[in-house]
Amino acid sequence: MKKIGLIGGTSWHSTIVYYRLINEMVGEKIGNQANPELLIYSLNVELMREHNTDKINNKYLEISQTLQTAGAKAVVICANTPHLVYDFVQPQINIPILHIADAIGEEAKKLGLSKLGLLGTLPTMKGEFISSPLKQKYDIETLIPDEEHLQQNHDYISQELTKGIFSEEAKNFYLDQMELLRAKGADGIILGCTELPMLLDQKDLDLPLIATTNLHAQMAADFILG
Repeated sequence: MKKIGLIGGTSWHSTIVYYRLINEMVGEKIGNQANPELLIYSLNVELMREHNTDKINNKYLEISQTLQTAGAKAVVICANTPHLVYDFVQPQINIPILHIADAIGEEAKKLGLSKLGLLGTLPTMKGEFISSPLKQKYDIETLIPDEEHLQQNHDYISQELTKGIFSEEAKNFYLDQMELLRAKGADGIILGCTELPMLLDQKDLDLPLIATTNLHAQMAADFILG
């Protein structure tokens, strides 16, 4: 099995889910007599709240280089938003970063989806680090909520979900957002925050939900087993 490095902490709630899922998924293939070697670097989520792109880029580069030196054969960033560092970090290390957009794109193609609504933080929804790879590599269009709803989408994540608060009010808000994205033409929804699958479930909506956490963890497990 290949050793991989996990960069977590944004938030630690979802990092726990990544750790559990990767071990479970590998265990399904090899049995419970063994488990993969995982290196985990859990940083302080406050870094992301500073919105200092240079500082974030340099910190993720430093961590990635540390994991590489420690023997990791790939890096998994255990959240959606920090993938904004990918273009800066990947050229400066010699091991792959397993990009969450590839996990999304492969699943969407399997399901025959071509236009996906994207829910997440402001950087995730308005940035290009998920939408651009999906378009360029998988010919998948992404749609985001209307401008007047973007901040509230972000606030529920940053002020509640990443702090382990999963309220009925937040759930109802996101259900409404998904219906609005359906009305725009979305044939599926990306739960583009690793805490959103902890709030929402496929049974809540009859549109296909792309739960990035599970798909990304499966991508990591597949890499480990090589």
